[in-house]
Amino acid sequence: MLSERLQQLLTTYEQEMIELRRHFHENPELSFEEVETPKTIAAFHRALGHEVTEGVGGNGVVAKLHGNKPGKTVALRADFDALAITEETALPFQSKVKGRMHACGHDGHTAALLILAKALNAMQEDICGTIVFIHQHAEELAPGGAKAMIEAGCLDGVDAIYGIHLWATTELGRVETTPGPIMAAADGIYVTIQGKGGHGASPHDTKDSIVIAAQFITNLQQLVARRVNPLKPAVVSIGHIEALNPFNVIADSVYMKGTVRTLDEETRDQLEFEIEELLKATCYLTKAEYQYKYNRGYPPVVNHQEHAQAILNAAQKLPIVTETAICEPNMGGEDFAYYLQHVPGAFAFVGAKNPEWTEVYPHHHPKFDIDERSLCIAANVLGQTALDFLQQR
Repeated sequence: MLSERLQQLLTTYEQEMIELRRHFHENPELSFEEVETPKTIAAFHRALGHEVTEGVGGNGVVAKLHGNKPGKTVALRADFDALAITEETALPFQSKVKGRMHACGHDGHTAALLILAKALNAMQEDICGTIVFIHQHAEELAPGGAKAMIEAGCLDGVDAIYGIHLWATTELGRVETTPGPIMAAADGIYVTIQGKGGHGASPHDTKDSIVIAAQFITNLQQLVARRVNPLKPAVVSIGHIEALNPFNVIADSVYMKGTVRTLDEETRDQLEFEIEELLKATCYLTKAEYQYKYNRGYPPVVNHQEHAQAILNAAQKLPIVTETAICEPNMGGEDFAYYLQHVPGAFAFVGAKNPEWTEVYPHHHPKFDIDERSLCIAANVLGQTALDFLQQR
């Protein structure tokens, strides 16, 4: 059977998969600055005889494997950019570039997809249809690479698309997904409150922008608690506040920025509007002025029901997977959302938590790491899902 053959090949190639992951981990490149990584990816596919296109939508790479039998076209996506973080893992293959780190697992995504491509290539005679391998740049930084790659044609002729994310806080062997929203819209808010500065000893002669900002931030949480439908998840967080002054000076202005996370467009529109209404009212009461900017980032990742179930069905066939589950939506953002706006498909999480670790560091942490056994699981899940789709009549 094809599935058994795929499992055998991926087991055979597992060490090569780990070595590839470590190579990418040692040599991270930031979003929109990827140069050597896409070259390595393209060369790997060319050596397999795949049809390869570089520079797709910027730094993306698209490779195609045409089966020897006619059929549908399925796309599999992996991202390959790193983050501006200084690594603190002390791993023997720790990042060689200070201030750059694969702190989200994209090195593993890329290695898994490359070795999956190698395994599927060995099965080419028995494959019906076409498999498109989408290696995407710049997932970590909006506007991201997905949108530009789609505009450049990476989904042309594609009937379905699947993607996974290695998840460091989920147990090794567990595969999770859900129909409908699985990840949130990731938007940014940028606020300046303009008061009137002065001496700290004479607050009555000022419009204290720090106090005004504190009132705004405190009341901001009431939007989620009292204005948003409690059955519709939402997050509003201020992550940065800046008023650079001596200790005895009341700040003339305060600058803030934060994030808004929602799972549906109605709530997203509501918060964009109501945040400014709250800001406007707060400044009106204190006779201050403001500037407000709401930047829409990635939309929610919304899985198509039958395709989310297809991933779970595929995972349940694999001895290497110990558990499958419908998961709660995650309030993180992902530009895989754009692919699902154009073609049917689904996104899933593959557990990468080593059961022996006493402390697990989350994504985007300087000590982030994954259990490398998760790479083979991810490759198997993606590969089995793709084969199942192509075998449908």
